[in-house]
Amino acid sequence: MVIRVFVASSSGSVAIKKRQQDVVRFLEANRIEFEEVDITMSEEKRQWMYKNIPEDRQPAQGNPLPPQIFSDDRYCGGVSGSRFLAQGQDSTGQLIPAKPRCPLAWWSCLGQ
Repeated sequence: MVIRVFVASSSGSVAIKKRQQDVVRFLEANRIEFEEVDITMSEEKRQWMYKNIPEDRQPAQGNPLPPQIFSDDRYCGGVSGSRFLAQGQDSTGQLIPAKPRCPLAWWSCLGQ
């Protein structure tokens, strides 16, 4: 099983960058191996991501924004707004993930 996190390295959105960092930190903190896929560097990868997100999970308008998570070719979900809950923050303000409280739809997709 390969977990892939589709990100945009050159996003101008602070919110998108923060969500991407939250997902990466969560996976690292829980020792879940993953591969980051940068959609800003490859039109082919961006189109693959867009086409493999189920229609019922597509935004009402526009394209899906990163981060988007896949397990092999299976769509696990994305992170938007404040859906990423954490146990709290450490002294530097970084999220401390909490597996049991993690509401992310993709948690079960990761095999946890």
